[in-house]
Amino acid sequence: MTTTQNPTRQYPFTAVVGMDDMRLGLLLNAISPAIGGVLVRGEKGTAKSTMVRGLAELMPAVDVVAGCRFSCAPAAPDPGCPDGPHGAADAAERPTRMVELPVGASEDRLVGALDIERALSEGVKAFEPGLLADAHRGVLYVDEVNLLHDHLVDLLLDAAAMGASYVEREGVSVRHAARFLLVGTMNPEEGELRPQLLDRFGLTVEVAASRDPEQRVEVVRRRLAYDDDPAGFAARWAAEELRLRERIAHARELLPSVTLGDKALRQIAAACAAFEVDGMRADIVMARTASALAAWAGRTEVLPEDVRQAALLALPHRRRRAPFDAPGLDEDKLDEVLEESGGTDDDPEPEPEPEGPDDGPDGPGGGPEGGPDGGPGGVPPQESGERPGDAPGPDVPRQQEPEHPARPEESEREPAGEPAAGPGREQAAVGAAEPFRTRRLDVPGLGEGADGRRSRARTAHGRTTGARRPQGALGKLHLAATVQAAAPHQWARGRRGPGLVVRRDDLREAVREGREGNLVLFVVDASGSMAARKRMGAVKGAVLSLLLDAYQRRDKIGMITFRGSGAELALPPTSSVEAGAARLERLPTGGRTPLAEGLLRAHEVLRVERMRDPSRRPLVVVVTDGRATGASGGTARSASAGGGGRATGGPLGRAHRAAGLLAAEGTASVVVDCEAGPVRLGLAGELARELGGTAVTLDELRADSVSALVRTVQGRPVRGGSAGADRGSDRHNRKAA
Repeated sequence: MTTTQNPTRQYPFTAVVGMDDMRLGLLLNAISPAIGGVLVRGEKGTAKSTMVRGLAELMPAVDVVAGCRFSCAPAAPDPGCPDGPHGAADAAERPTRMVELPVGASEDRLVGALDIERALSEGVKAFEPGLLADAHRGVLYVDEVNLLHDHLVDLLLDAAAMGASYVEREGVSVRHAARFLLVGTMNPEEGELRPQLLDRFGLTVEVAASRDPEQRVEVVRRRLAYDDDPAGFAARWAAEELRLRERIAHARELLPSVTLGDKALRQIAAACAAFEVDGMRADIVMARTASALAAWAGRTEVLPEDVRQAALLALPHRRRRAPFDAPGLDEDKLDEVLEESGGTDDDPEPEPEPEGPDDGPDGPGGGPEGGPDGGPGGVPPQESGERPGDAPGPDVPRQQEPEHPARPEESEREPAGEPAAGPGREQAAVGAAEPFRTRRLDVPGLGEGADGRRSRARTAHGRTTGARRPQGALGKLHLAATVQAAAPHQWARGRRGPGLVVRRDDLREAVREGREGNLVLFVVDASGSMAARKRMGAVKGAVLSLLLDAYQRRDKIGMITFRGSGAELALPPTSSVEAGAARLERLPTGGRTPLAEGLLRAHEVLRVERMRDPSRRPLVVVVTDGRATGASGGTARSASAGGGGRATGGPLGRAHRAAGLLAAEGTASVVVDCEAGPVRLGLAGELARELGGTAVTLDELRADSVSALVRTVQGRPVRGGSAGADRGSDRHNRKAA
């Protein structure tokens, strides 16, 4: 047997300061990989990758078949291994691998690649293993898992759940074992994972840098000592590492002997039901986690404190919640549920009647609460005072329970003829109305952006629309087009029997059409003309609905607000729709209406974004009533050119010229017309015409609106204007007449 040594010196796992929740989640998965991995949510620079690498160093070495690219175990090789059958092969020992999956990885890099050319011409399954094969019997670390394409996350989690990876290419199939400890990290400010994907991670923990100066000093001291002398630093922690390695091995041996009683099972089921988690995966993960906690504590019986800690790790990301809420768990409710479900038929005394007199201090108590001081057995102390279910800190946007302005106390009528906030006054933030399902707004044409669900685009997945010669490495083979290209040359190539003689020049790859995600840039009017309490609540509800739609369609979003004397980039383009909802909730209103400044700021933001990500097409959504005023107090109509003509000067003329800049670049746009009241000027429709886009009212924005028509956002200047623009112009002409 040969042994492969790891020449690198990793930062010791036991030398990491704090991070107790993450430490526990990793150790439990090391004891019981069937838990399903751990998702670490939190800010950058908190030693997440350092801890994962350190854990890999603690894992026992693995025996592998010498020369097998898929790390088959000599005692039980995979019968379907592409490198097999192995028979009586030599064995080798190597350390447990820690494989990192980069954000920009392709599907072939993840699952492996088949050489279709050799498969067609030679009948050989030439397979190049991917990262899933490298991670088999090791640790797979995915940094920024929320930024991976959805189909890659699906492949990753499917392999983790099934313990195998399948590669299918035009009828050629390869399967290999892929069992690994999955660790994913994410920064919630950069966007959330879909609930279906969150559910596939066994546990979740929240991490944040300590605010304790002494802990921070110790972190710096240890890191500097490691950088100066990695070998010496590792030697000083060798004894702690050895003790932890032995404890992990002992817990693994003890795990099959752990008993999960009916009382614990009832508590697990009651907790999952109380927090309305979907499906049964949460119950199974909690059961496995509670058993691993007992084994980690050196016990063979699951106690109530194990169930409580398992719930704090397994349920926060699975509970049913509003779309923009961050994961979390109400610990008081959890304690109540566990106490109510903890009784058994073997209890020495029955529960007293709820209304019985003189119960006394010795009544029902002593429920399974886990002990706030002692904590569950074997669980590292919560040094930071935080638990996985705690609400995120101020850096993690979270929307509280919705406060809908439709409530009677919040929708009081404004005094007649007097707006809530005039040009020089500011009104406090108003809550958003109930969100609703919106119409889909597309960017016209055919894009080539990242996979999403909004606009038509050439993508790696979707329906096949044609074939082309490969541009670089062969992607998805178009079999019919390949055969058609090779067929005329068979006699010249010497074919005299069955089989097809295929050359490289014959290969054709499929051209597929699917949907892409776009950059949806909101330009929101927060001026005094929008500040009536009920009206602003409806506007915020509409924007919140569009944000929810952007979340579901995998868009990036940005938000510009304009009021007073200028425009502000309230939210730079990001994948975190939750951050947009939080900014919207705190948006104040009041002041004048610098519409031109808002549009010019949008033009500048899109110019920068085109340089950063030229393949992501933008969609500008302007939420306004179309009015425009300047610092000098000029009104929207002060410089209009005649009764129904185009404004050429003043605030409105500047706004129209700014809109022309966006239209000249072919920017797709839509104007959400927020004008209300019996007298309407139709200015939003005129703005839509200048943008070359379309205008919709708040009512027409609803997907279930009877009055709405199917609308596709026009992406080029259309001087005739949209339907909304025509209506606005007609209204204006009638008023002028």
